[in-house]
Amino acid sequence: MYYNRVELKARARESMRHSAMSPYVTALIYCAVMYIISLLSARLMRVDGLTLAQILGSGTFLDNPDAVVRWYISVRPGVLAYIIDLLLNFMTWLLYAGFVVFVLRMIRQQCNSLWNLMDGFQNFLKIIGLNILAGIFVALWSLLFVIPGIIAAYRYRFALYNLYENPGIGVMEALNMSKQQTLGYKGQLFMLDLSYIGWLLLASLTSVVQTGYIYACIFQDPGYYLANPAQVYAITLPMPVGLQVVLGCVWPLLVALFYLPVYQCTELGYFDTAKHTSGVGEGAAPKDPGSFDSGWGGF
Repeated sequence: MYYNRVELKARARESMRHSAMSPYVTALIYCAVMYIISLLSARLMRVDGLTLAQILGSGTFLDNPDAVVRWYISVRPGVLAYIIDLLLNFMTWLLYAGFVVFVLRMIRQQCNSLWNLMDGFQNFLKIIGLNILAGIFVALWSLLFVIPGIIAAYRYRFALYNLYENPGIGVMEALNMSKQQTLGYKGQLFMLDLSYIGWLLLASLTSVVQTGYIYACIFQDPGYYLANPAQVYAITLPMPVGLQVVLGCVWPLLVALFYLPVYQCTELGYFDTAKHTSGVGEGAAPKDPGSFDSGWGGF
């Protein structure tokens, strides 16, 4: 059983049409909550860059570097902020797991609902442990070079799905199952991600425009901004700040609605196919001797 990427996307759209709960509404709420969490995290970890730029621009750092260090220590986030930020990161992992549950139930033609987004909290210790261990392994492989780290990230791509389908297994077993399932599929998953690069660029359009405008202003008079670095923070697009905030928040959410549900369904389609060809996983058939290798399977 093998489907190419176009066929898997078509099957994903067909599953979405028969979903009990609209995947677009669920994706909208999921992305909105994730965006709010990211804003909270950024606010917790924020240091007053304008004040820092003013201090550096005034020459205080050269005259009294200890004063700048003391200033930074006084304004940097406290221990409580780091703890809250860590908990927020854990929450994003659990919400993503809930979104995966929603999509899995949808493609299995089971009843799904918006409350599936909270299902990740039912098994939060394993999900958090899985993300931490996978992150450690990917980081260790990345020490060798960038490419081994990327390959390791794809190697553990199906671990979360295995954990949902087999709640009784341990974290390491879920990771090892993913290693076997992704043999021959790492290249396919990479091409899947590559096929959505246009959507990701489109989602970041507002940020790209704003950054481009800032650089254009700086290049028009670089001497002025070198002499007054704090003025860089005063550059804004020629439109009301409120409208900029709305566009920055709403535009990525609208774009995500068009690709995120289909993308997640397609990846799960690869997961189902990989279970068949590898013979590993819940309900997997015996290994197909005709299974293919996409070129990265030997890693």
